[in-house]
Amino acid sequence: MWSVVSSGGVPAGERFDWYADIISREVMPAALSSERPADFQGEAAVVDLGLLRASKFSLSPLRSRRTPALIRRGDPEQYQLALLRKGVTSMSQHRNECTVGAGDLMLWDTSLPSDNTMHADGGQVRATILLLPRDVLPLRPERLERLLARRIPGDRGIAAILASFMSALEDHAAECEPEELVRLGEVAVDLATACLAQHLDAEDRIPSEARAEVLLRRVHAFIEEHLGDPELGPPVIAARHNISVRALHQLFRGQGESVQARIRRRRLERCRTDLARPELAAHRVQSIAARWGFRGPVVFSRSFREAYGLTPTEYRALTAGEPHGGTA
Repeated sequence: MWSVVSSGGVPAGERFDWYADIISREVMPAALSSERPADFQGEAAVVDLGLLRASKFSLSPLRSRRTPALIRRGDPEQYQLALLRKGVTSMSQHRNECTVGAGDLMLWDTSLPSDNTMHADGGQVRATILLLPRDVLPLRPERLERLLARRIPGDRGIAAILASFMSALEDHAAECEPEELVRLGEVAVDLATACLAQHLDAEDRIPSEARAEVLLRRVHAFIEEHLGDPELGPPVIAARHNISVRALHQLFRGQGESVQARIRRRRLERCRTDLARPELAAHRVQSIAARWGFRGPVVFSRSFREAYGLTPTEYRALTAGEPHGGTA
């Protein structure tokens, strides 16, 4: 669940100072300045993903600087990888400079001085950020320095997959259970590693086992994002990840289930969750099944009974505290 703070309940004349204080106390010490502090609006949120945290920001343009003195005052010792979803911002760090727009990714190091300016003519700024502890990335710091304050286009290759994942994380993390958030944290680390390694031309420096694990996490994330697509299956997944169907099946060896079995299990788990939600009680069972990619009521009802020992309708009635009634 996102923990949110917003300037909405703060008097207009105090909002900027309030926001600057929140950032310095709860995120890291930084010198914030604004050309129009009286008009400032800002909201920030954070969610725990186990190995890391993710944050999201929506705020009026400002300038944020990290000086050596501020770093000595407090340093979370993180790499922060941002997906800009709206606005324009420029960053300078470690002799590098870049300007990024919506859809771009950008990396910086909290342990090094930095200067980040959000351009007023770009309007309100929105960003999703992965807060990565320095020890979770299997890439040497001296190599990662090459990517600091460099624009990473988020519209192609692994960067596009990572950007899509980060967007979905912002939009849907609130719907996830704690154990699901931990799994998403693992996926986030693997996708970030793969993206940064690609831009460093360093994929060959990651052990083959780690590369296979990164690919598997990417496949798992793709399956989660496309469960509602009835066409989802090994051919679609393999084509999207530029591997053969045979290679995809080999990737799943030792996982305890096949590709198709994982898709079916996750669809059934999603349906079971929705069937128990009181706010969805008016939705037909088949509508819920179709939402998660099942093509017809017979296949869904049979699969659900095999997995849980009840028909979908019986399960819904049981979770609602009602007598069983009929089949779906």
